[in-house]
Amino acid sequence: MESGIGISSENFSNNQGVYIYRPADAGKAPGERPSKRRKVAQERQELDNDSCPFVPLLNGDETEESIRLRYQTYEQLWSTQEAKIQEILNDVDAEVLENVSSFVKTASPETYGGCIPAALLTVGSNVSSLARLLSRLNDQLISTGEGGVVVLESGDAPNLKTTLKNIIRAAIINTEGNDGYQSFLTDREGPRLLAYDLDLLGEYVTQKGVKHLVLAFRDSEAFDPGILTDLFFLLSSWHDRIPLTLLFGISTSVELFEARLPRSSIALLKGRFFELHEASNCVDHIYERIQTEGGKLWLGRGLTGVLFEKSSDYFQTPESFCRTVKYAYMSHFFANPISVLLADDIPATIQNAKLCEAIRNVPSFRNYCETLVEDGQTQKVRNLLEDDAYLFDQAIQLAKSGQQSMQDIFQTVKFISLLLKDLNLAKKASISELSIRALSGDLHDSPILEDTLAALKRLDSTKIEALIPYFPESVTNLPGFQSIRNDFNALVQAQKGPEPLRSEYDSQNAVIGTTIVQQRVKLNKGKAKLPEEYLKYTNIIDRAHALLSTYFEATLRKPQDFPLHEAFLFDARNPIKEVFAPRPRFATERALSNPFDYLISSSQSTEGKVSSKQPPTSILYQLYLESGALVNIHDLWQAFYAVFESEEGDQCDERMTMALFYRAMSELRALGMLKHSRKKMDHAAKSAWMGL
Repeated sequence: MESGIGISSENFSNNQGVYIYRPADAGKAPGERPSKRRKVAQERQELDNDSCPFVPLLNGDETEESIRLRYQTYEQLWSTQEAKIQEILNDVDAEVLENVSSFVKTASPETYGGCIPAALLTVGSNVSSLARLLSRLNDQLISTGEGGVVVLESGDAPNLKTTLKNIIRAAIINTEGNDGYQSFLTDREGPRLLAYDLDLLGEYVTQKGVKHLVLAFRDSEAFDPGILTDLFFLLSSWHDRIPLTLLFGISTSVELFEARLPRSSIALLKGRFFELHEASNCVDHIYERIQTEGGKLWLGRGLTGVLFEKSSDYFQTPESFCRTVKYAYMSHFFANPISVLLADDIPATIQNAKLCEAIRNVPSFRNYCETLVEDGQTQKVRNLLEDDAYLFDQAIQLAKSGQQSMQDIFQTVKFISLLLKDLNLAKKASISELSIRALSGDLHDSPILEDTLAALKRLDSTKIEALIPYFPESVTNLPGFQSIRNDFNALVQAQKGPEPLRSEYDSQNAVIGTTIVQQRVKLNKGKAKLPEEYLKYTNIIDRAHALLSTYFEATLRKPQDFPLHEAFLFDARNPIKEVFAPRPRFATERALSNPFDYLISSSQSTEGKVSSKQPPTSILYQLYLESGALVNIHDLWQAFYAVFESEEGDQCDERMTMALFYRAMSELRALGMLKHSRKKMDHAAKSAWMGL
């Protein structure tokens, strides 16, 4: 027999939990063993492996093979990019991790005069870097069997007993797990100790041979100074039995942190100060690696602007920046059927009439066909429009050609960025600024590029020789580059003097003369008479300048002009703005006025009108919208009750409805939409209007 407790939806809100008790089958004998459960773990795993979270596109006519290929391409591409990102983050933290790890392994109370070893890490606004550092330090200590890291948050320390309990529990679970912690408490010999007794931690350290146990306070400014003081005094009496090292994450400054604690507590600590780097350069480096190093998908100009606009408006951790980029990658493959062209191996069976029709309707493909018609290649256009097999082969080739052009663009952007770092120019540009200009098609005729080329003409032979390894492969493979390089090497080797070669554009080769005209002195700038080797060097510089100018003009084209750029260039800003920069007021107003945009409705008749099936707060909000600036609470109650009475009739419980009314009033007041009126005691005043 099955028993349960039923609660009507009219009495409670939609998010109220309902619990149903289902007892065991009474027909079974008391001693009978339960039926053997079928092992479904492997079947579920196979089901998860076969499932694909992407939905069919092309009005639902996309083939299952195409859907799966889009998802596999996304996973493969993002896993490659994620490995690059993790490598960058590891490199950023490597120096600080090495210093902190060395401090932890060498610090002891004996080396610090009986004080507890303490490391102070100023993290500023880059809080996420501390979490990465502690995680890597913990993995390092556990892998070597020397100990571990116990991370303590301010919420874990409401009082001293709870703090000690959380420290002991976290230290044991870190290596033994939850089951090991429970068995450690129950299986030990001797009297049973309380969970906050440090004897437990001392026994754990002795049994496991722990040499270094790090107690990290992540948000140290948020801890109660009184609890920290008591904890320091208690831990100082155990430092001969528990090899503790304290680590404090400080967001402000060391002086402010010390000012919050009494001198007696500060006297118990002694150690070193460390500083974590800010994350702004890390974000630029991540963007550079993602865009320049052998990718298949690139972020467009608008999306790049949104990403760095967020970084400039408020602090953005590298992790949040990477999540935004990952969402952009996922959005591209999730909603773009022609993204299958980015796959490594595209099977011939994936070609179908619907996919070819989608390719033909892409704007860049139409522009490509118009260009072919203008060039007189009408037969090729006819084949593209009528032959699906020919179209699909050409689409793959166009996508690969466009990807190579995008790689050349960002290799050139990286090269220009390196030149700007080495050249003494007044105007500096970051990799993000150069990328935005390149993605807009404005970099090839920008003042930045003109100043860069002019500065190159003024460099001597020593600096030119140091810059040659930074030239991108697309430049070094040009036929004219090799002849210029050979002539340059031959001229440098033939030079006999210790001074480097200088061109006529160098300021040292300029001559300033004076002339007197009408009793006024005028300065005339001219060129000095140069030796023959300087003239040859100037000729080489002019050839290189012409070669680079032609290369930049040919390479730095507008990406939106590439055929089928929609397959490898993602520039939709709305998904990112809606998800990572949402409008909370609009979403709240929509949820209250149209709740079934978010909730599942069992009835179609509830749409477009006030109904008792809606949440009580939503009902009251819609009635609230129909009133003026001052609302009579009694009239509001009568209207609220009428909604339930009209649908439930005599079964409507007035007391329960009034309870729902007062709760809805409280929720609207908490949302800042309603407040008590000072003019009339029995009225409520509106404090917000929809759409403002």
